[in-house]
Amino acid sequence: MIDLPLPHEFYMDQALQQARLANEQDEVPVGAVIMHADGMIGRSFNQVETLKDPTAHAEILAITQAAAALGDWRLTDTVLYVTKEPCAMCAGAIVLARIPYVIFGAVDPKRGGAVSAFNILDHPNLNHHPEVISGIMEAECRELLQVFFRRKRTPCE
Repeated sequence: MIDLPLPHEFYMDQALQQARLANEQDEVPVGAVIMHADGMIGRSFNQVETLKDPTAHAEILAITQAAAALGDWRLTDTVLYVTKEPCAMCAGAIVLARIPYVIFGAVDPKRGGAVSAFNILDHPNLNHHPEVISGIMEAECRELLQVFFRRKRTPCE
């Protein structure tokens, strides 16, 4: 793993800040940051509704930024921090980008593409298998999502 000077919680808090920005824009509150030896090279939050783009997930947008920052689509020597388990699409992008470490907060048992519904990040037919650490600041990450969806599902008074 790249030598990060601070604990995982520090970087997950950065991802949570991005998730809160998504929440403020009425987007599903997921945030992601990508760390490199040079510092944070990608950060974003879900912008599916804002951009009217089904691929505008936090991870995809952060990967695009990080690739531009490095001038290479291969994001070796990076760590992705994301508040929710990546979906199948994002897990595929992580594999293609060769991100070696994926650290996330809350699991997504219905649509998770890393360890829950689909185990894409460790699929034996794929050529890249990032190390995955889950549960970092899980309660905070999960609560932000639960409050968002509770608000969405509660009829307006």
